[in-house]
Amino acid sequence: MKIRQLSIGGAWEITPVLHGDPRGLFTEFYRFDHLAAEIGHPLRLAQGNLSVSARGVVRGVHYADVPRGQAKYVTCIRGAVLDVVVDIRVGSPTFGRWEGVQLDDVDRRAVYLSEGLGHAFCALTDDATLTYLVSETYNPTGEHDLHPLDPDLAIAWPVEEPQLSAKDAKAPTLKQRIEEGSLPDYATCQRYTESLRSQ
Repeated sequence: MKIRQLSIGGAWEITPVLHGDPRGLFTEFYRFDHLAAEIGHPLRLAQGNLSVSARGVVRGVHYADVPRGQAKYVTCIRGAVLDVVVDIRVGSPTFGRWEGVQLDDVDRRAVYLSEGLGHAFCALTDDATLTYLVSETYNPTGEHDLHPLDPDLAIAWPVEEPQLSAKDAKAPTLKQRIEEGSLPDYATCQRYTESLRSQ
């Protein structure tokens, strides 16, 4: 398993070793010990999610309040997606930047993103199926969104007409969230991550 830190602090790309023969394929898509050695603390697994999307669907940008936040370990088990990490932590040196990683059922890569980061993806195939391992259970009062087509984010979605949910289509812009004061604070996220290392 190869783990590579992305250009946004708190986000990593994980590339597993694939063992294949004429019978099929085996891989370890998640290893708590390897991930913990890289990020500095174990990922607490509180919930597992599965999402299936048609080609051209864009979901996100979603994030959660910190503390407690919701770290995510995301992989694509069918089809392909462009998975996007957005730094929305006010005060971060990479605030407002995004980075995309293609996740698919060929290379079987995964993305880990820590608490406080925004997450979105675009389905590149029909029936694109993602699984998420997350550190906290769903908390509707602590979950938030940003408009995925916000020009200030300028995410280069690889589809001409992204299909959005009604909720995502009405989501506030980055500027509106800044004015509301509802984005995660970078220093608070850093302190929260440090607290996980001492547990």
